[in-house]
Amino acid sequence: MKYSNKGSSNSVWLPLLWLLIVPVINVFYNILNHPGVHVYSLETSLDLKIPFVASFIIPYLLWYPFITAVLIALAFKDRQIYFQTLIAQCSGLIISYVFFALFQTGIQRPDVHSEPDFIYKVVNFVYSNDQQYNCFPSIHVLTSYLMLRGTRIFGQKIWLMITAMSILIIVSTVLVKQHVLADIGGGILVAELCYRLSGTIISFVQKKQQRSRK
Repeated sequence: MKYSNKGSSNSVWLPLLWLLIVPVINVFYNILNHPGVHVYSLETSLDLKIPFVASFIIPYLLWYPFITAVLIALAFKDRQIYFQTLIAQCSGLIISYVFFALFQTGIQRPDVHSEPDFIYKVVNFVYSNDQQYNCFPSIHVLTSYLMLRGTRIFGQKIWLMITAMSILIIVSTVLVKQHVLADIGGGILVAELCYRLSGTIISFVQKKQQRSRK
């Protein structure tokens, strides 16, 4: 894995192949997404005051194409930052799955089965396909925060739009009752640690490559 931003036209596309490692890692999410022996709750009195807003399921679902699009854009803009963000995401996912396995948390969801509106049907679809376990840390928050961190290399307008979308997704996690506030804090903390660590690793590899060329 090379981090140089220079190369042939083919080398622009080759880094995108590393994105395939994400769905491979995500296989473990489905394995762990069921109740274990102990399911803990991190819900607080403040969480109980947060309303359920069904319409926020839209930004919650937009997370999937948003993360993919931003990573692709980073690959073409700056491959070093792209790899730093991707490595941080992969390591963050692994850390999250360790938490899910050893400290599984859950959340109480509202009953939306009887609601006739289309938006509630979308919420019900999400609830049906994603169990209410494996909440801490929030993967939605972790990855959205990484997009916010990695895209500082873009112009201010683009970065502000990405930041706004990232924040909207992060907020949506609690408004559609997929997560609690502690999950947001955990997601941001893991993301920041992984982003800094991946940056350190890449810098170390670059220096080693430079020494080997001399």
